[in-house]
Amino acid sequence: MILHIFNPEHDIALAADKANFTAPHAGRQLRRDLGYLPALWADGDDEVMVDNIETAENNLSQLMRNIARLSGKPLATHARWTMKPSTETRRVDPWGWDKALCAQLIRKRKSVADVLPSDSQLETIRRLSHRSTAAEVLQKLRVDGTVGEAYYCTSFEEVNTLLRHYGRLVLKAPWSSSGRGLRFIDSRTTMLPQSDSTQSGWIRNVLRQQGSVMAEPYYNKVKDFGMEFACDGRGNVAYLGLSLFHTVNGAYTGNLLATEEKKRDELGSYLPTSLIDQVQALLCRQLSEVIREQYEGPLGVDMMIVKGADGEGFMLHPCVEINFRRTMGHVALALHPLVNPEDDDDVVRVMRIEYQEGNYKLKIQRL
Repeated sequence: MILHIFNPEHDIALAADKANFTAPHAGRQLRRDLGYLPALWADGDDEVMVDNIETAENNLSQLMRNIARLSGKPLATHARWTMKPSTETRRVDPWGWDKALCAQLIRKRKSVADVLPSDSQLETIRRLSHRSTAAEVLQKLRVDGTVGEAYYCTSFEEVNTLLRHYGRLVLKAPWSSSGRGLRFIDSRTTMLPQSDSTQSGWIRNVLRQQGSVMAEPYYNKVKDFGMEFACDGRGNVAYLGLSLFHTVNGAYTGNLLATEEKKRDELGSYLPTSLIDQVQALLCRQLSEVIREQYEGPLGVDMMIVKGADGEGFMLHPCVEINFRRTMGHVALALHPLVNPEDDDDVVRVMRIEYQEGNYKLKIQRL
């Protein structure tokens, strides 16, 4: 029996790297309101651990009614809810692995420690999740039609050298959640650390707490998307599908629910689909080489389409982020068969997370 858990605070917990970690209020609220999500991919004999069973049951029922209204077909849901691991738990499948989650599970039932990752395995997952892994993989994906550079910096001097060279940079904390841990700097207004105390203070804190900061040239982004994968723990990486999503200031807002063909057509209006296919095949090989037998579970690679350097045409940035965890793209892939059981190219929906009246809700809408 597998125990499934939605722990969206994972990225922040990974940065904190503490067993005794308290997530921010928004993270705890998101976990409570959307804790039912693993029921979308859990098998009938599995359990889904939630903070409140009644809330999970009600919110899943609302989502199924939402989907039924759009599809015109009733949907039945069956989920085994629990608020702690059971003695039958043989495997745990969370959103993402971190020290805080393992400590929470052990506090709920000590015997579950036997099926959790070891301290060394947790450290390996954290190391892989460092943004330097994405920078390493990026360099091996630079085929014709692609763009992208990323640098590992341990001082203001290194950042300033890059700032003088590129003019505009995106700075990223090595570990941070979506929409957080990002700063944009421009050489016309900033030279570190003397000017702009806010930016300098942020960089100083990241260097002190995480040992480095990642710096990337600023690209004129046109569209976000990603590819979703699964690793079997033996070095094999399987491609699952495309994820076309929307962000606001780097924070996730929603996903397109459509057939793979429809998503390919959408990207094909900017780039040759042959390039998408080439990068997908390359990613499977390169991820396998980097991960080997060090990680088992889902992962997602964020990408973006950007304008060419001369302002003409488009280029592919093939590796903006690598998330060694489940992503909302995986959720979209799980929802698609429910929303579009016939896999009809003409049926396109949007999955959004909305905050209404003090609660997060996942909604499916017509495009």
